[in-house]
Formats: sequence, C-alpha cells, structure tokens
Amino acid sequence: MDYVAWFHREVAAVEAAARSVTGTAPEVPSCPGWSVSDLLVHLGGVHRGLAGIIEGRLTEPPGHTDLSVLALPADTEGWPRPESAPNLAPLPDGLVTWFAEGAAALESLFAATDPGLRVWTWSQEQTVGFWVRMQAIEAAVHRWDAQNALGAAEPVGPELAADAVEQTFTVMAPARRAWRQAPPGEGERYAFRSTDGSTDGSTDGSGRWLVRFDGDEVLLSGHPDVSADVEVAGTASDLMLFLWGRVPADRLQVTGDSSLLDRYFTLVPPV
Repeated sequence: MDYVAWFHREVAAVEAAARSVTGTAPEVPSCPGWSVSDLLVHLGGVHRGLAGIIEGRLTEPPGHTDLSVLALPADTEGWPRPESAPNLAPLPDGLVTWFAEGAAALESLFAATDPGLRVWTWSQEQTVGFWVRMQAIEAAVHRWDAQNALGAAEPVGPELAADAVEQTFTVMAPARRAWRQAPPGEGERYAFRSTDGSTDGSTDGSGRWLVRFDGDEVLLSGHPDVSADVEVAGTASDLMLFLWGRVPADRLQVTGDSSLLDRYFTLVPPV
C-alpha cells in the first residue's frame, strides 16, 4: 500500500477543511476539549516532531524541551493556547500555513527515506515505515474529525480503513492496554466483518477479523471462520472509526453479546 500517497491525500483534506472555517473555530465533537484550531496544533506538532526524529536518525525518545523543532513563525498572535482549550477564536491563516508546510516537509521525508531505516518509535517496530503507516492512519482519523466538526465527514477510503482495522489489533490495542494498564482479557472473542468488500489486512483476505483477549495478549486469529462472542459488521471505514472511538456501535450491525462492546473499550482504552 502506498502510505505516502494516503498521507498526502488526508493531510490535504485536513488543510482544505481548516481553510473552509469562517468565524470562530468549531469544537471537534470526537475530540472533546479541542477545537479545529487545537486539532491543527496537535497534528502540526506531531508532524514536525517526527521530522526531527527522522532527520536526526534518533534511536532514543526525543527530548520535549527544544521547541525549535516546531519551527514556529515569529508571529503567533491569536494562535490557540493549550491551557485555554478548546480555543474557539477565529482560526489564524498563519496556523493553517504552518500546518500545511510541516505536513509537506514530513511527506517529502517519508518519500525520500528508506522505510526500513531504524529510528525510535513507541512501538516494537523501530522503523521509518512504522511512522509512515501510523501517520497515514492518524491523518485519516483526524481528517474525519475536522470534517465532522464542520458538517458531514467523508468515509475513510476502504483500502486504508481495512488496513487500519488490522493495525488496531497488531499495534494499537497492545500499546493502549500497556499505557492504560487495562485489565486482563478473559478469552473474549470479537469478530469484525467488512460489508463493502474491503479485505486488505483481514486475517486471510476474507474481510473478517477475529480477535481474542487472553490475559495480557491480543490475539488476531488465523482462522476467521471461528465463532465469536459478538460480531460487528459494517463498512471498513465505520469499523475503523468505531475502533478509534469515533462512531457509535448503533451505526454498525451487531450480533451476539452486545454487552461485550462496552467491555471492548475497557480492554482497549481510548487514547
């Protein structure tokens, strides 16, 4: 999958959404406590921080005291301040430009750097390729957030969404459980089934992912025909957005023990 191309499309859509804001910056319902301005600051800071990691070939966690990596412009008048979030003042043009320039610089680095190059990440996979995939997915989620704050959000493309479902269980779920000290699994089995033909990343190309929580382990089954305690079906986009806490279960088709869906977000706490 061309994650760089996906990253390009999604950050361009974030920029377009931001430039469409008139008047005060709207709050982002799917990111409580943030406005669209706060969302841009978050994404822009992440992009520039990652550029510093890749350019510096850092293999240890970067320090967080050097703000020069953010390359802030001289004039930040009217920019959102974290201590006053959600910042609802009009969205400054300079903030959108800063975001767009940082995203473009990171995209260029992604395109020019060997994805196998070893750099620090918060995951077991310590490569640039991890960041490319992660940022394509994160850009898609936050593009949806921004568009949803302004009206109707477009679904995530089925190829990337299906890949993000798989990535949830192999990367995000184990990490979230460790960060939030989630309770041990008790053998709960969840099936997630794509209804729109999106099969990339599913257990065997069938468009169905079976995951079991067993103690501290998150096990993605190699046998998607195995029964589950609860099955959740929907488009790959809706499955991805549900797993990222963006859309409710009533947007999906649920069969089996629906009470386990509340248990899911205990086993995989949101971040």
